[in-house]
Amino acid sequence: DRVLIRIKDLTLEKADEVVWVRGRIHTSRAKGKQCFLVLRQQQFNIQALVAVGQHASKQMVKFAANINKESIVDVEGVVRKAYQKIGGCTQQDVELHVQRIYVISLAEPRLPLQLDDAVRPEVEGEEDGRATVNQDTRLDNRVIDLRTSTSQAIFCLQSGICQLFRDTLIRKGFVEIQTPKIISAASEGGANVFTVSYFKSSAYLAQSPQLYKQMCICADFEKVFCVGPVFRAEDSNTHRHLTEFVGLDIEMAFNYHYHEVVDEIADTLVQIFKGLQERFQTEIQTVNKQFPCEPFKFLEPTLRLEYREAVAMLREAGVEMGDEEDLSTPNEKLLGRLVKEKYDTDFYILDKYPLAVRPFYTMPDPVNPKNSNSYDMFMRGEEILSGAQRIHDPQLLTERAKHHGIDLEKIKAYIDSFRFGAPPHAGGGIGLERVTMLYLGLHNVRQTSMFPRDPKRLTP
Repeated sequence: DRVLIRIKDLTLEKADEVVWVRGRIHTSRAKGKQCFLVLRQQQFNIQALVAVGQHASKQMVKFAANINKESIVDVEGVVRKAYQKIGGCTQQDVELHVQRIYVISLAEPRLPLQLDDAVRPEVEGEEDGRATVNQDTRLDNRVIDLRTSTSQAIFCLQSGICQLFRDTLIRKGFVEIQTPKIISAASEGGANVFTVSYFKSSAYLAQSPQLYKQMCICADFEKVFCVGPVFRAEDSNTHRHLTEFVGLDIEMAFNYHYHEVVDEIADTLVQIFKGLQERFQTEIQTVNKQFPCEPFKFLEPTLRLEYREAVAMLREAGVEMGDEEDLSTPNEKLLGRLVKEKYDTDFYILDKYPLAVRPFYTMPDPVNPKNSNSYDMFMRGEEILSGAQRIHDPQLLTERAKHHGIDLEKIKAYIDSFRFGAPPHAGGGIGLERVTMLYLGLHNVRQTSMFPRDPKRLTP
């Protein structure tokens, strides 16, 4: 008959009430005839006091003091107003005076990492010699690391991004689809694909849902999106690459110009940013305690620059690059800083990329054949979306594939999907982990992947 109360709901309004709470033992400290516990639930915690008196014996105080950290307990206690703010807890105005305590699940006495060390800012640890936890230790013991207030906040916010993405697009008339992840041919025609055994033949893990998004457009769905895993067999050990990530993918038919799609995608991202500002301030502030960062800035409507304008800005800053040269990672970051200085925005679009640096299925610019109807979107100087108007004419698509030296037999199903009438359309794919990382100003995408996969990590 116990009703368990959430720690975040234990406020002054509950003062003098007897409540039941389930939480983890975050810390314990015995002092004479009393023991102070900190009980934790996700990123919320409260101080609990076990003191010798009417409801607690010396043995109970000793028992409470010896419960291993990270054990799960049920506690009955009275909510009391604190005499002064309790600095180390999220519930600073109240504490819990314990009357009964039950151990639900006992943790082992030795932990692979201490949660207090795992949430300490690295600079702070360096200054006073206290321990911090490195990335490999975190990832090797991910189930412990995910309990930290920072990790809890990161993944609550990431869940919010998915929800805002879905809600915004459904409101705009999009249909959510589910696409195959086991496919018969490399979805982007390249070599960075995982091969898997498929009965008596081979199959591949999908690098993108693009073919299936486009087939849905050809089937008159008009506006579709999907959320699902994407696989890239790239041996890239960088701060922003994973071999498996979550793709937020969009595809849409348009009436007059592919900028209809660009504007729709940009507005979707803006709605996500606004939603995060409104609904997730607690999570943002929690992450900022460990990883301080300037608030994310964006314009409405979104800044859109043509590629040639970006090249001109970089040349003005001393970078030597050709008109049809792709942006390197250092130049992307430099451009992000230049855009921030000039336009005061962390989010912007680059449009009209050189055709030479885009995939074969990208529609050439009808005015300037050296350019393409393609675009990338950036947050804090790093790409989070690559997109384009797709070639929907099978003859032109065949010509462009030949130009790129692609085996036509391997992409036959892709080309054939446009032979029965296909509307003009465009789309793009967004990396969920990158959006989370860059919105929060974090330094590694593995911090925003719950169980990351990269060329060196396949467990846990």
